[in-house]
Amino acid sequence: MKNTAKSMILDLLVAAGDKPLLAREAVAACALFGISENSVRVTLARLSAESLIKGAGRGSYKLGPNALQLSAERAAWQQAEQRMRPWAGDYLLVYAAALGRTDRTALRQRERALQMLGFCELQKGLYIRPNNIEDDIAAVRQRLLALGLEPQALVFTGNGFTDEELARIRTLWDGAALTQRYQQLTHQLNEWLASAVDLEPEVRAREVFVLGSAAIRQVLFDPLLPEPFVDAQVRHTFVECAQHFVAEGRRIWLELFANGLSPVPVEPACSTQHPLH
Repeated sequence: MKNTAKSMILDLLVAAGDKPLLAREAVAACALFGISENSVRVTLARLSAESLIKGAGRGSYKLGPNALQLSAERAAWQQAEQRMRPWAGDYLLVYAAALGRTDRTALRQRERALQMLGFCELQKGLYIRPNNIEDDIAAVRQRLLALGLEPQALVFTGNGFTDEELARIRTLWDGAALTQRYQQLTHQLNEWLASAVDLEPEVRAREVFVLGSAAIRQVLFDPLLPEPFVDAQVRHTFVECAQHFVAEGRRIWLELFANGLSPVPVEPACSTQHPLH
């Protein structure tokens, strides 16, 4: 997907943490991806109207109340593995069939919440995942509700599945593809870091943003499956690599801003959709 003014602004605000983002910084950063100043300023106004951002002084912004929960989830991606615990063979289940599908906004929020916690649909309206995240089911329920799952949904644990049912459950996730994805991303990130010194500053900033966003998204939406679903050590190596890469990306962007970012507009690059959308 192409970067948009919305995705860029939200990513920059999340990366900024408590520090406000200046409108001129947003304009300069978006110009790296061929996004016009007018588009950036119109988007800032729309995001403010939607309470996704708020003013933080003259010409500066911070994340607004409607973005704080999801931005907190995104900012916590580096601690994703710390939310895991040993798997005893049981499963977490969410029953949402009675909630309906006519409210498109509620449906999108529900599906996003379930996706971010690695649930897959086992039967119509019944979602499942291994019970290896968070301290207990109450913590899982709290995270799902905070991410947009309706309070009427049933969240519970289950076991006692037949061998045939367990075999079907295993097919809901492609563990081999996930493991391969970890390996590919680790290689891609390391290869880029090894050659980045030869790139022009603006090109380096643009590419590290795109690759870093893809790495973060992989961790954010990773189901965090236990073994034997995936190779946990390969995943751990990828997460450590992603953490190092994103830290380097922050350094590159801070250096560019410190040197007075004033890029010439270029063709838009491809990136991943921001999880706040």
